[in-house]
Order: sequence, then structure tokens, then C-alpha cells
Amino acid sequence: MVEAGMHAGQLLTLLIIAMALGMDAFSLGVGIGLKGIRLMDIAKLSAIIALFHMVMPLMGIFTGKYVSTLLGGVATTAAGALLLLLGGHMIYSSLRGDAVESIDYRSSWGMLLFALGVSIDSFSVGISLGMFDTDMLLTVLLFGVAGGLMSVFGLLLGRKVGTSLGGYGEACGGVILFTFGLLFLF
Repeated sequence: MVEAGMHAGQLLTLLIIAMALGMDAFSLGVGIGLKGIRLMDIAKLSAIIALFHMVMPLMGIFTGKYVSTLLGGVATTAAGALLLLLGGHMIYSSLRGDAVESIDYRSSWGMLLFALGVSIDSFSVGISLGMFDTDMLLTVLLFGVAGGLMSVFGLLLGRKVGTSLGGYGEACGGVILFTFGLLFLF
């Protein structure tokens, strides 16, 4: 009875963490969706985010077994800096118009950069979970499903809202990414 209660408690904790990490993907997905994105790109980007939401905590769990918690702060700082750069670039390119080339989220590098920015906090969480006895398969599956689904919802919402915002969509998306970068850093 006690073991079943502990397993249910661990499942609930992992679900809450997965949803929290997925909300990050949702919020940042809204920012990218505001810029305008095709349905096929939403599917590709969400699949990459889901994969990163599985691989990053898995790497974090393995790392957490061997490294102190200091690395978690470094990963969060790196995520914040990456989001600041992405958001700042989006704001700058929307203000300059066609004079500057924006990061293309349809390209392989653009998708990988965005997925890394969204998923790097999963690495930090994985480090923490690696210090405890957690079900690794359940953890990475929950994180991947939550990250992928929440990014789909965010990208779709941003896409829908972005069509009514017109040219301001990219600037709004940049502000969202920039704000999340600041929140990661402070």
C-alpha cells in the first residue's frame, strides 16, 4: 500500500513537472507562431521539441548521477541567454523590416536552435531527477509528450493570433522570447 502511494506520488510529481516544462514550450511556441508558421513546420518543430524534451532530461538524469547541482544553474543561464538572443533578433528584424534577415525556423538549424532553447531547462530538471530514484522511461516519455503537445497548441494559437496582428506578430513573438530569456536569467 505504501509503495503504491509512493508510485502514485512520483507519477503526479512527474506529470506536474512535465506540464510545467510543456508550458514553456507552449509559451515560446506562441511567440514563434505569431511570426507565422505553416502546419507542416508546426508538425516538424513539435516533433523535434518532443524529441529534445526526451533526450535532454535523459542526458540530465545521467549527468545528475555524477555531477553536482552547479550545472543546473549553468544550463538555465545558457537557456536564458539563447532566448534573449533569439527574442532580440526577432524584435530587431521586425523593426528593421527587410533590411535584416530573420532566423528561419523552417531551416534545420533554426528548428534545432529553437528546440534547444525550449528544452534546455529539461536538462536541468533531469539533473535533479538523476539524483533521486526515478523511473527514467516514464519520465522521458511524459516530458516528450507534454513538450510536443504543448508546443503544437502554442504554435497553432500563435499562428491564429498572428494573422490578425499582421506585421506586429514577429515583434510580439520576439518580446515573448526575450521576456522568457530574462526570466531564465533572473
